Amino acid sequence: MVRRRRECHACKKRFTTFERIESMPLMVIKKDKSREVFDRKKLQEGILRACEKRPISLDTVEKMVSEIEEELRDYIMEVPSKVIGEIVLRKLRKLDEVAYVRFASVYRQFNDIDTFLTELKKLKRKNRPIRKQTG
Repeated sequence: MVRRRRECHACKKRFTTFERIESMPLMVIKKDKSREVFDRKKLQEGILRACEKRPISLDTVEKMVSEIEEELRDYIMEVPSKVIGEIVLRKLRKLDEVAYVRFASVYRQFNDIDTFLTELKKLKRKNRPIRKQTG
C-alpha cells in the first residue's frame, strides 16, 4: 500500500490517499471443472491436517505454503487443483513420509487398503538406497 499526500487544485486543500495494487485472483479449476478463488488458508489447513501429531513446526508448514504460492505465480489467472495437489505431495514426500501418505490418501481418494498398500510400496521402493555391485 502506498500513502500519498495530495492537493486539490480547485480548493487548495491537502488530503491523503492510500493506493493498493489491484491483482487478479488466482482461480483454481477443480476436478468437476468448477472454479473457485485460490485460498491460502485452505491449502495451509490441508497441510496442517496431514502433519498433525508429526514433528513438523508451524514455521515449516508456513514456509511450505509460501513456497507453493510462489510456484503458483507462474500460472496466469487459473491453475488446476491437480497441479496444487502434486506440488504439495512432492514437498511432503521430502519432509515427512507419514504426512505424505496422509495427504495422498485424501488427495488421491484411496478407497480401499490395497490402494493404500500400493502407495506405501511405491514410497518404500523410492526410498531404498542404491546398492553398488561388487565383483
